[in-house]
Amino acid sequence: MKDKIQIAVAVLLVIAGVVLFSVLSDKPTIARLGAMFGCFIAAGVIAWFTALGREFVQYAKESIEEAKKVVWPTRKETMQSTSVIFVFVFVMALFLWVVDWSLTLGITKLIGGA
Repeated sequence: MKDKIQIAVAVLLVIAGVVLFSVLSDKPTIARLGAMFGCFIAAGVIAWFTALGREFVQYAKESIEEAKKVVWPTRKETMQSTSVIFVFVFVMALFLWVVDWSLTLGITKLIGGA
């Protein structure tokens, strides 16, 4: 129950930050951003101490570790893949143009158009 209340307070703080940004429209932008981000930070701190917050932090850490395992293609591999895609798109466009032209010609002859 305590976690649910903390999450609700955090959500209300986020909403309050957005509302403050809107309400303080006559103030300097830095003050508006400060109020908004202040509420966001307070909401983050409150959410951090919930079970859901701890699970999220663990999930984020695991996601970062998985992202480090990604093997990115080299420049040569990227250029080759891109070239193959461009050639395929060109060939497919040419094929579809020929099919469209053939069907148009056939239909025109069939219905006796000019």
